[in-house]
Amino acid sequence: MPEPSQTPLEQHNIPLLERIDFVTVKLPFVHPFGTSVQTWTHKEALLLRLESGGYVAWSECVADPDPFYLSETTSTVRHIMRDFLLPLIEPGATIGEVMQKFRHVRGHEMAKATVENALLVWFALQRGVALHALLGWPAKKIMSGISIGLRDTQTELLDAVESAVAKKYHRVKMKIMKGKDVEWVRAVRERFPDLQLMVDANGDYTLDDAAHLQKLDAFALTMIEQPLSYSDIYQHALLQDRLRTPLCLDESLHTFDDVTTAIALDACRVINIKQGRVGGLLESIRIARYAMEHGIGVWSGGMDETGIGRAVNIHLQTADGFSLPGDTSETLNYFTEDIVEQPVVLDRHGFIDVPPGPGLGITVDPQLLMKYMIHSERVR
Repeated sequence: MPEPSQTPLEQHNIPLLERIDFVTVKLPFVHPFGTSVQTWTHKEALLLRLESGGYVAWSECVADPDPFYLSETTSTVRHIMRDFLLPLIEPGATIGEVMQKFRHVRGHEMAKATVENALLVWFALQRGVALHALLGWPAKKIMSGISIGLRDTQTELLDAVESAVAKKYHRVKMKIMKGKDVEWVRAVRERFPDLQLMVDANGDYTLDDAAHLQKLDAFALTMIEQPLSYSDIYQHALLQDRLRTPLCLDESLHTFDDVTTAIALDACRVINIKQGRVGGLLESIRIARYAMEHGIGVWSGGMDETGIGRAVNIHLQTADGFSLPGDTSETLNYFTEDIVEQPVVLDRHGFIDVPPGPGLGITVDPQLLMKYMIHSERVR
């Protein structure tokens, strides 16, 4: 496939980066967050801080400290950014030129996204505009969605869903795994017959489970997310042919080419775009546009981010193509304290406002940053 031509945004020239820092924070979750592959009690996030010309830009890497979601970790991302990506940034080069150089580094989309996002936030700050405006879209109300991790009992699950419904979340996603699937979904659907409900398996099933997964067709789900292997596209196409419920791919899609393959094979009818997983905001926008042109629903996936990463996802969802509620929920759903001064809250109709002001529209709280910091490194 030919390389895409540079957009006007990609033609912005990069300044001399006067200071570069890595900061790792560790925030306790309000409740442990469990999936079919792992349960996390804390969010450990690697942050990138860029400073130039009096403007300070922050971005957040979506990688976990472990390789249980995907292969990248906070440690590998730090290594790739420090030793391979950041040295490729030359003052005066355009963002498009730098991202083209990044293609010589195979994979490591989360590392690339962290750098790209920080550069875009810096440009927005330097121009005095919000990130969404720099990307080319006006502010709008963002639909909310909540991801509910595995619970020990159906009663605990129903209580969590009830709380989400009371707050007017537009969509609820519940994690499932073998042994905690059909009957658990049935319990939720019987209690909440009109709820926009989806399930996420995080790759816990195989194609041999197709007949079992067909039972989920009875519950009018919005989608089933990533039921098969994190590396598979083809077998999802075989499974989609046997299900009425739309399949959504997450872990399988790392690049624009992965998305075109999945759509061509009818491996999914919905796409979860985690901007960090696909290499950043620019690639996310390109994928969302292509999916929209092919009638594929798109939503913004979350990685339980701090307020920095959560703000990035909110700004991204102003772009064309993001047609379904994403994994964007209130801060207090995850953290009693965040590292930014502006928490994400829902209005009385369940919508989220885009943070106003230049850049991300949020302010990192230095005291809370120090409180939760577990590692820092001056790169330049």
